[in-house]
Amino acid sequence: MGNSRLPQKRLSLADFVKQHGQPYSELLGIDLRTGRSQEIAKWFLAAMLYSKPIRENSATKTYRCFAEKEAVSADAILRTGWDGLVALLDAGGYTRYDFSTADKLLEVFGNLKKHYRGDLNLLHTQARNPRDLEDKLKALGKGIGDTTVAIFLRDMRLRWVKADPKPTPLVQTALRKLRIRDLKEFAKSNKLDLVRLETALLRLAKDFVRRKKRLPIIRRTWA
Repeated sequence: MGNSRLPQKRLSLADFVKQHGQPYSELLGIDLRTGRSQEIAKWFLAAMLYSKPIRENSATKTYRCFAEKEAVSADAILRTGWDGLVALLDAGGYTRYDFSTADKLLEVFGNLKKHYRGDLNLLHTQARNPRDLEDKLKALGKGIGDTTVAIFLRDMRLRWVKADPKPTPLVQTALRKLRIRDLKEFAKSNKLDLVRLETALLRLAKDFVRRKKRLPIIRRTWA
């Protein structure tokens, strides 16, 4: 999401997290710490856009198109309708998945409106535990899978006590590269913010491991 090239100098992992761990929701200007349903709906939409195998900057641009038109709530998305959603998706460069994503958005936000009055906070309140929370999110529509849930709930750790997703495959790859066995335990024992650590590891895997670039040298020692 517009990151500068990651440095090749020797860093502590704490420094790496500080430099590259800004949550995606924060980069988009979404304030999840308020707990406001409007902000959470924005991030849910963004997570759905990021979940497709599409260039990250295209997903970012597409979200900003939705935000500019204020089509970032269940009611607004449903009012926009299929043709309007396709137009917004195309404007953001989401053309490969425009039709299917418009279908998915109408189904998911329609079910959110029908079953939870359009309020994801209500869905969280009704969930019995973290796994039930994930099941309820997936039940909103067939387009909500493990990847969307993991992206969404990663940043929702900032607010929801039941948000406890498993690391995505990319994060798991970074964990293996750094020989970290347990993400949460590692964050706790080294006094690192869990969301920022997980986000930094995601960027490490995306920018280096997946592209087969040389990894930056990271020391597991703390300043």
